[in-house]
Formats: sequence, structure tokens, C-alpha cells
Amino acid sequence: MGPDAPPERLRLGTIVAAALVAAVVAGGSVYLVLRQSALPRPPESTSAEAGFARDMQVHHSQGVELAMMVRDRTADADMRLMAYDMATTQGHQAGQLYGWLAAWGLNQLGSDPPMTWMGHAEHAMSALMPGMATPAQVTELSAAAGVEAERIFLRLMIAHHRGALDMSTAVIERSAHPTVHAFARAVLLSQQSEIDLMTRMLAEREGR
Repeated sequence: MGPDAPPERLRLGTIVAAALVAAVVAGGSVYLVLRQSALPRPPESTSAEAGFARDMQVHHSQGVELAMMVRDRTADADMRLMAYDMATTQGHQAGQLYGWLAAWGLNQLGSDPPMTWMGHAEHAMSALMPGMATPAQVTELSAAAGVEAERIFLRLMIAHHRGALDMSTAVIERSAHPTVHAFARAVLLSQQSEIDLMTRMLAEREGR
């Protein structure tokens, strides 16, 4: 619009420009509100999501410990590779679970006993979660070597993985959080596949 435009056109142009700016700002605000409302609200400290994140960290930590123990006690290349893969995968996943709690603004340790979110608070009495190896079983593995260590590890880790499947199924049933669902489904797929592999490996070693 040129400098010689009538004042009415200048005023109209100013009004239109202001209206366009207001529309853009309003549209952006509506988009942000809609986008924020579409995001899941952070879980509460006593929620199934928080309980799962805390308990699965502990569960995975023992999985890493068992895997590294057998890796140091066998010369079998396939067993060592599988154990290393398990240790790195479960260590990474434990880090993800830690990150969830931090992002949700929750303490890493909750006020409820372990497994309360599953309705299994009685596990707190023995300090064991589903599939967890007992201190005596860990000691047995630490004292073994070679094929015997492999057998002990495979029996323990099959049970350990089945416990993780129970926990993952339980959180899917109790949560609508998309990130938690995706994580739990990944655990179900990967650990069931590893159970199948370990069952075959154990059968091969039972006859030795």
C-alpha cells in the first residue's frame, strides 16, 4: 500500500493485519492446548506405571548380574554372546525406567512395598519379585563353571524372564500410558523369544 493511500485504507490495512496476527496467535495457542491435552498426564507415585518402573529396574538389575556371572564362567561362544546381549539390553532398559521416573518427577524409591501395584505386596516379605533368583541360587551360580554354570544360569534365567513376562502383562492390563505399553510389549516379545532359545540350549546341555 503506497504512501498516498487514503487514511481509511491505511486504517483498514492496520485492522486486517492485526486480525491476522491475532488469528495466528490464537491458532497457535489452540494447537498448543490441544497438543498438551493429548499427552498423557504423568503417573502418580502409587500408580501401576511407577511401581512397574521401580520394580522392573530391580528385576533387570539382577538379570544383568546373572548374565555377567555366567559370561565369566563359560568358554562357550554362543552362551557368552547371549549373556552379553541380555546384560546390555536389560541394562539399557533399566536406564529407560530410571529416566521415566525422573521425567515424571517421582522418587526412584516409592513408599509402597514392592509388587503392591500388582496386588502382590506379600513379595515384600521375602524381598523377591516374580522369577527372581534367591541369594542361595546366586551363590550356587557363582561357585560353578563350564557346562554346570550354563545349566544353572539357563534354569534361573528362564524363570527370571517368565517373571518379567508376568510383570509386563500386569502393567499392560493396569495402564493406558502409551510409552509404558510400548516398553512392556517389547519386553514380552524379546524375553519370550529368549525363553524359547534358552529352553533349547538347556535341553542340549541336560544330556552332557
